[in-house]
Amino acid sequence: MTDGNVQSSQGVTLVGAGRSRGEIIRDLLARAPDLVAADGGARACKALGLAPVAVIGDFDSLGDATQYDWPDTRFLHVAEQDSTDFDKSLTRIEAPAILATGFTGGRVDHTLASMSSLVRHEGPPVILVDEQDIIFAAPELLALELPAGSRLSLFPMARVTGRSDGLRWPIDGLVLEPGGRIGTSNEVTGPVELGFSARGCLVILPREALDAALAALTDHRGARGR
Repeated sequence: MTDGNVQSSQGVTLVGAGRSRGEIIRDLLARAPDLVAADGGARACKALGLAPVAVIGDFDSLGDATQYDWPDTRFLHVAEQDSTDFDKSLTRIEAPAILATGFTGGRVDHTLASMSSLVRHEGPPVILVDEQDIIFAAPELLALELPAGSRLSLFPMARVTGRSDGLRWPIDGLVLEPGGRIGTSNEVTGPVELGFSARGCLVILPREALDAALAALTDHRGARGR
């Protein structure tokens, strides 16, 4: 076991210990080919015959390390218990983007913890992916090219105000906050532009929008209206 970070020039697929499907993992690897497991996510990789470049976590759910016959895999042990394995992984990955699966759809507290991690994270863009949806933290400016009629939900994890173009129900002048007004089940009417007063809002889209979201997040500084 060694210390250090995972460095990728192509993008990282991060697999968690929660519910994940092989079809999703392979789909993400086509976009982000460097595979990393967060602690017990190593079991899902092993079941698929895939060796990650690294396993990161406190290893409380990894199981017997001798079962992993991966001579080229780095095991990055992070002993502290004040953060989740998702947090531990995000802070130790340097990549253009991180596509993560196995962090939603199981225990609700684990899903909420992962969503909280998204808005706290200050590194490369991170997109959570499951069978139905993708979730990511909105930058202060975001431009998305999505088909008209697409579902777009906004879920605030902090108090923010915003503006929008290309949504059936604009958010201009609205205050979004947990326990107050949220923005679920909006609908795309054209090219989408979103602006927020601060970070803290999650965007939830159908899984089919992954490529559009990835393109927007890796080039969000080019959003119109900057």
